[in-house]
Amino acid sequence: MDVEGQEKRINMSEKVAPVVFGRNGEPKPPSADVERKAREIVEKSGANSEQRFNRVVLGEVSFRDQAKTYVRWATTRDREPIKDSSSIEVALNKWILPAIGDSPLGNVHNITVKPLVTKMKQSLSARTVNKYVEYIEQVVASLKDGKTGEPVHPRKWDPKEMDLPVIKSKEQRRPALNLNAVNKLVSESEGDEQALYVLLAATGMRISEALALESKHFVNSCRTIQVYQQVDRDHPRIVKYLKTDAGFREVDLCTATGEYLRAFVNHRDGLLFETRNGTPYLHNNLEQRWLTPRLEAMGIDERGMGFHAFRRFRKTWLRGKRVQEDINNFWMGHAPNTMSETYSRLDLELDLRLAEAESIGVGFTVPPIPIAPSCSKISEESDVELVLQL
Repeated sequence: MDVEGQEKRINMSEKVAPVVFGRNGEPKPPSADVERKAREIVEKSGANSEQRFNRVVLGEVSFRDQAKTYVRWATTRDREPIKDSSSIEVALNKWILPAIGDSPLGNVHNITVKPLVTKMKQSLSARTVNKYVEYIEQVVASLKDGKTGEPVHPRKWDPKEMDLPVIKSKEQRRPALNLNAVNKLVSESEGDEQALYVLLAATGMRISEALALESKHFVNSCRTIQVYQQVDRDHPRIVKYLKTDAGFREVDLCTATGEYLRAFVNHRDGLLFETRNGTPYLHNNLEQRWLTPRLEAMGIDERGMGFHAFRRFRKTWLRGKRVQEDINNFWMGHAPNTMSETYSRLDLELDLRLAEAESIGVGFTVPPIPIAPSCSKISEESDVELVLQL
């Protein structure tokens, strides 16, 4: 009989009837009645049941094989597919698969995962450890019974049993740039580097979004930026999805910032930030080349103090200026938190958004315009105006 969690089968016996020998000394074949009784014993034990087959035989698939199946399914399913599986694949390849990849899926549970948790806690943050364990849980649950659609290996995951670290918000690394640091970075840089710092600090855009911007994404005299795409995390290519659905948005700017960016965008076609080969930059390369050396020289570099620190600076500025939360969330690409924010449609009120952007400004000193702005004004209501300008 196959035993769950045990590689070798075990032999079991049950008395059914005495063996009858023939004249030649060989045992006679069992009668129909004896065969019937034997089948009843086997069926009663559940050894031949479909449920046991699914639980034991299918359960012999390794965690590694099921992880591949899960990632492939999760990225191609119709309902809420995972758009970017890179974070899952990094967790699997670096931490999870080396530890439990060869284990039978049925053997992955609280006790067998606990040593991995202990190991990860030595190097990773509490939030990351919890997230990686979530990936393990999703892989185990992804093997389904073909008849019921329910998990073959139902689990009651216990954070206490695995000794998962508690996520403490105050202990999470969330380094942010302050106003003095932003002013110094902007004033001491030039060209594309300066424009990138201004863009990030004034908009709070994710670096992957900023590096994917094209000249066509700047409208309303460069006072509104349309965020519709981003750079792939690991490959120098543009992808048409964002981190979340709320990421598809428009970000509005004050006049001074709009004029600076208009001068930068002028006479540029396609990507604003691109390599000599015409491909988008990977943010890690730019961070090592531009940002990190400046932060080190300023004595403020620390783990987590990357381009995302500009985003935290912008969020802090918006909250400090008491920006209406629905506009705040819209500009930052965050989903509404309350029903009032969901009901509000200030995202459709361009004039109100522009007025709010002008009122709050950006906090830091916008550099002087290096060249006279000359790009034409583009807006959603400019068809007639453009004709008149021509």
